[in-house]
Amino acid sequence: MMLLSRRSVLALAAVVDIAIHARPQPVAAKLLAVRLGLPPRHLETLLQALVRADILKGVRGPRGGYELARERRRISAAEVVRAVGTEESEEEKTENVFIETVIHPVIASAGEAFLAALEGVTIDDICRQAGEKKAVHDEAAKPDFTI
Repeated sequence: MMLLSRRSVLALAAVVDIAIHARPQPVAAKLLAVRLGLPPRHLETLLQALVRADILKGVRGPRGGYELARERRRISAAEVVRAVGTEESEEEKTENVFIETVIHPVIASAGEAFLAALEGVTIDDICRQAGEKKAVHDEAAKPDFTI
């Protein structure tokens, strides 16, 4: 069972990727999109939402991209999820009174408990887990022999 939307999962993956790769220079959106297997246009709206939420900082210029706006230990996973939205889409809404008055409140309560649990998880925690599991492959460290 999926507890987070695909958009929320991608936002968490993007923030963690940027936390890992943004030194010494920001992570370009195109490179991030390649690592996440997404078209760059799909990722841009997500990144802008994270900038508006003061999670990421956009850096302009030829060597621009994205970097964390704060220390990674000061950004919770719940902040990232909230920044990209947890609202249901129009197609998920229903006119059914039983669903609206009984089921949705139960799900909303469980969702709040889930987000409260995510408050205790920082981007730093996720980065450390990625390092322990050797799940990070730094493509920038490989030499580029293209002419």
